Amino acid sequence: MDPVAGALLRMLALLSAQTCSTVVAGNTYNCDAPLSSALSRASFSSSSELSSSHGPGFASLNRRDGAGGWTPFVSDKYQWLQIDLGERMKVTAVATQGGYGSSDWVTSYLLMFSDSGRNWKQYRREESFLGFPGNTNSDSVVHYRLQPPLEARFLRFLPLAWNPKGRIGMRIEVYGCAYRSEMVNFDGKSFLLYTINQKSMNPVKEIITLKFKTTQSDGILLHREGQNGKHITLELVKGKLILFLNSGDANLPSPDAQATLTLGSLLDDQHWHSVLIELLNTHINFTVDKHTHHFQADGETSLLDLDYKISFGGIPRHGKSMVLPHKSFHGCFENLFYNGVDIIDLSKKHKPEILIMGNVSFSCLHPQTVPVTFLSSRSYLALPHPSGVNSLAISFQFRTWNRAGLLLTSQFLHRSGALVLVLSDGKLKLSLCPPSQPVRAITAGAGLNDGQWHSVSLSAKGNHWSLKVDSNASSAAHSLRGWVDSADTYYFGGYPDNSSGSGCESPLGGFQGCLRLMSIGGTAVDPILVQQGVLGSFSDLQIDSCGITDRCLPSYCEHGGECSQSWDTFSCDCAHTGYAGATCHSSLYERSCEAYKHRGNSSGLYYIDLDGSGPLGPALVYCNMTDSAWTSVQHNGSHLSRVKSSRGESPQPVIFKYMASMDQLQALIDQADHCQQDLVFHCKKSRLTLTHLDGTPVSWWVGRTNETHTYWGGSLPDAQKCTCGLEGNCIDSQYHCNCDADRDEWTSDTGVLSHKEHLPVTQVVMTDAGRPHSEAAYTLGPLLCQGDNSFWNSASFNTETSYLHFPTFRGELSADVSFFFKTTASSGVFVENLGITDFIRLELRAPTEVTFSFDVGNGPCEVKVWSPTPFNDNRWHHVRAERNVKEASLQVDQLPQKFQPAPTGGHRRLQLNSQLFIGGTASRQRGFLGCIRSLQLNGMALDLEERAKVTPGVEPGCSGHCSSYGHLCLNGGRCRERHRGVACDCASSAYEGPFCSHEISAYFGAGSSVIYSFQEHHNYTFNGNSSSLAALFHEELTLTREIATLSFRTTGTPSLLLYVSSFYEEYLSVILAPNGSLQIRYKLDRHKEPDVFNFDFKNLADGQLHNVKINREAAVVFVEVNEDARRQATLSSGTEFNAVKSLVLGMILEPQGADPDTRRAAARGFTGCLSAVRFGRAAPLKAALRPGGPARVTVHGQVAAGSNCAIGAGPGSGTRELAPRLSGGTGHSGPTDGGEPLINTNRSDSAVIGGVVAVVIFILLCVTAIAIRIYQQRWLYQKNKSDISKAGDNAETLKSELNMQNTISESQKEYFF
Repeated sequence: MDPVAGALLRMLALLSAQTCSTVVAGNTYNCDAPLSSALSRASFSSSSELSSSHGPGFASLNRRDGAGGWTPFVSDKYQWLQIDLGERMKVTAVATQGGYGSSDWVTSYLLMFSDSGRNWKQYRREESFLGFPGNTNSDSVVHYRLQPPLEARFLRFLPLAWNPKGRIGMRIEVYGCAYRSEMVNFDGKSFLLYTINQKSMNPVKEIITLKFKTTQSDGILLHREGQNGKHITLELVKGKLILFLNSGDANLPSPDAQATLTLGSLLDDQHWHSVLIELLNTHINFTVDKHTHHFQADGETSLLDLDYKISFGGIPRHGKSMVLPHKSFHGCFENLFYNGVDIIDLSKKHKPEILIMGNVSFSCLHPQTVPVTFLSSRSYLALPHPSGVNSLAISFQFRTWNRAGLLLTSQFLHRSGALVLVLSDGKLKLSLCPPSQPVRAITAGAGLNDGQWHSVSLSAKGNHWSLKVDSNASSAAHSLRGWVDSADTYYFGGYPDNSSGSGCESPLGGFQGCLRLMSIGGTAVDPILVQQGVLGSFSDLQIDSCGITDRCLPSYCEHGGECSQSWDTFSCDCAHTGYAGATCHSSLYERSCEAYKHRGNSSGLYYIDLDGSGPLGPALVYCNMTDSAWTSVQHNGSHLSRVKSSRGESPQPVIFKYMASMDQLQALIDQADHCQQDLVFHCKKSRLTLTHLDGTPVSWWVGRTNETHTYWGGSLPDAQKCTCGLEGNCIDSQYHCNCDADRDEWTSDTGVLSHKEHLPVTQVVMTDAGRPHSEAAYTLGPLLCQGDNSFWNSASFNTETSYLHFPTFRGELSADVSFFFKTTASSGVFVENLGITDFIRLELRAPTEVTFSFDVGNGPCEVKVWSPTPFNDNRWHHVRAERNVKEASLQVDQLPQKFQPAPTGGHRRLQLNSQLFIGGTASRQRGFLGCIRSLQLNGMALDLEERAKVTPGVEPGCSGHCSSYGHLCLNGGRCRERHRGVACDCASSAYEGPFCSHEISAYFGAGSSVIYSFQEHHNYTFNGNSSSLAALFHEELTLTREIATLSFRTTGTPSLLLYVSSFYEEYLSVILAPNGSLQIRYKLDRHKEPDVFNFDFKNLADGQLHNVKINREAAVVFVEVNEDARRQATLSSGTEFNAVKSLVLGMILEPQGADPDTRRAAARGFTGCLSAVRFGRAAPLKAALRPGGPARVTVHGQVAAGSNCAIGAGPGSGTRELAPRLSGGTGHSGPTDGGEPLINTNRSDSAVIGGVVAVVIFILLCVTAIAIRIYQQRWLYQKNKSDISKAGDNAETLKSELNMQNTISESQKEYFF
């Protein structure tokens, strides 16, 4: 051929190759030419062939000559069909077909690739460990596009399964195009130094791309330095790529590095791996193969501010980082580009900007190392002892993730003993088992299950054994003395019958992992000979490939869970993450204080997870359970902060840091019904809302989005006024804030900021305190938010054909769905989302069965929960379903959670494309009838109410919550329906609080009493016929049944605990006898003696809390003491309690018609603590201790409220006196005479008494609330380590000055509630 024409053809071929190789991702249609159909028959090879007409040369797609395809001699999993493409090509697709006109076809297969025909690697599709789908008949063609494409010269098809009624039969085609590459080889002592042309530098962006392959686990790939120690280094460390970044002041790579980005794993497998580094000033995109790490550098220092020299393959000796030992790279680079400059091409042409150091070649060598993969615990490799070799010396390298497994076993000749080498807990253990003698063992190494290659050397000389792990200097040989004899066969990785066969059995299973470089007696073992059946034997091996896979890359452990793995699977350690489940997906905490409240929790500190399984972590908050649930988030500046400039300059602003991130705070505010924050200013010649001469405000505060605000305390955002300005009561009517009066004395402005979109306050700036004699201080309260608008968000589905639709649910790798439902229907679909073949569905399949079904490409799976009671009881039931790459789970209410493990190596991604249907299906069949509430998908709440407003057949909201949450109302409290939730009405309960669970206690002093009247007070005259008076009330106050409860703690006897009397001299008395026994006396007929129940099992006047419950039904009385002593009796005195008049706690001077023991106890009264007193619907202590109660209670003497009788606090601890002595200075102690009801009394001084009592109560409540708040703030403040500097002694002086200043009247202070 003419030389000129040949050169032209070579140039055209090169241009064509370049065109094919520059195909963008996702658009490979111009790189899909058939590659194998034009190859000669010699390019095809196989493990075996059934006959010459079934040879691999007949395996081209649609070929009919010969037998019409390739069929091996034996159809088993060790067969393969191989293609040599002649050179490295880009392969974008493969296609398979069965044997022509036969029953021979393959239903699934593995695709392997290699550059050299050795050291094969499996191509994995997506994250699946399964093979490619094959054929279902002999003639149809099944295509599979490779995403991403691969580059290789050799391809190998390994059949996994085939038609059970036929044999393995294949015809194949490979599609792609030519692949251009420039290569450079480094020998571990060489590198390239590139001097960057300043014209090629991009001041905004730099891009470095390359591919590499190596068998070494460590080495420098690139290094570039700057001034002051700044540099960037890409280094291979233990098979992982680490990008070290340093902005200066630290030697990289070192523990003091500013940042380290790690990607990849097992990169020392002698296969090509791609690297892309994009430097964008302070941002970096770092990609290795398919995985990308995005990093934003702190500060304003540019990562591009580096020198004009960059080295590849090592670090120059004159470099500033050579003080640290780093290995140079040993292996190959391919297609190395810096900002589009071909570095390898410049090196080959010896351009002056490239300095070549050491022995660098421009071709890539292919080491002929043949690894062997032990696929299962049943795998083994049996090798004979070399003939003519008397020494015992064995060496090999292994890598695995398993902590345990049998590596080597052998039995010596003449049954003289055996050796066993195992991996146990990541360590090597060599055991010698001489017959009839104790086992001798040594241990070497640690952490050998890290996936790295580890070398093992075992030798014996005389009776001395030596075991060495790895060849580094720190690895010392471990010695053992024992009998040495030659062996016939060595078993690697296992034994044919799952035992060592040596009398030296190990409980460990077979080895799963890779072995290479095996040597016996100094003779290297060639596994290819084993594969060909020439040497030894084996089972369940994959020869000429190391199939180890890092199942923690990428890590499927969410929320910071730590991934660990074995050969077959991975697991996640979720400790200290706040999440649980197989992948740490499910939050351990509720989403809000509202949710905690409706689980029956009381006020306290809680972790809430505002987005459930979403990216936001748990936040510690204080939940204040009142009629509504309030969430309090504390910050580091809750103390009084002083603003004072000592040198005249403007004071520095204070920045508040909360105990939750700004993202968490925004989520809290968004889902709350209302939020607010208290802000109190104290000022002395320091103005608040005025402006400087230049028009800038003197004070402002900064909100969540860094916007500034100049409104204060309750005013509108556009009005620069304080609350006093809006209400018109400022101390100086010329100004709109008290502080603006600029007085030389302390005054204050107090308000509440309640515009949700502006909260929380992140900064407060007061610039006017820089003037002479000006001072200011302020206190910012915690962020307070009320309610959870997603918890009660609901929709009612009224027809079976109605549904709500939302955008497609995106839960490819992790998907969780949670909601509440209630229904009377027997079945219906809650949630459905479909894909082409994948789907996810939650449904009520039967009255007692909830089913979670899905398909991710491995076939339909179902998880079911059965209930012993029906779900269609019109009560709320909670459903939570989760599906991840490890398992699927379903839980309903508190029933046991059900699990379904994911198939090993199967498809992992849930591919959906239709709309998400709620309450129905796309077919409008099996729709749900009922209510769905609080629906959340992967932590995101769906607004059902908003969508229901515009959807026919669906209504927003749902009523009837008390049937599900009524049990939260305790101690006789009644559940009341609300539009969004429930409330507990404690009017008829002896308790109070949001759930009627806070007992009302009172401490009784000597001679004190509480009298509760069951009738309104009238001016009756008792000088006549009392029976006629009783007759007026007999009809409506006759009781045939009642329940009485009380708790008490006392040491005094005798004592009257409870006395209920009637106008007919009938009564019920509960007393403690002189010996401390409890006596209950019923007298329901004044003409008969009382019935007495005596509980004398112990002395109850022991200072401990005791509970009494009395339940009477006509003549049958059931009494329970302390929930363990129970007694039932029948009354003889009657069945009706007629004309009930009053209930008395404590002392009674003359109880009419009472028996002597009751009179004796009544005269003594009660001294101690009473709580939870209730008789029928009457709660006398509640009526006495809580203002606004019924006007039927009269208090005598010293009766003081307490927090809890069980706590044991006396009246001096957090209590208040109900009937204070108002005598004119006699100062005597004891009961007050003539006690009357505190409300609606006819005494002329009732207003005075009521006013004094109200003032005392208000003051004590305020003091208690302030003390609690100070305690909470101090506790949270200590946890949060305030970042705001305190003013030291000046702050204390300021507090004293504020407390001592009495010249400011109450009108000068404003409080905005």
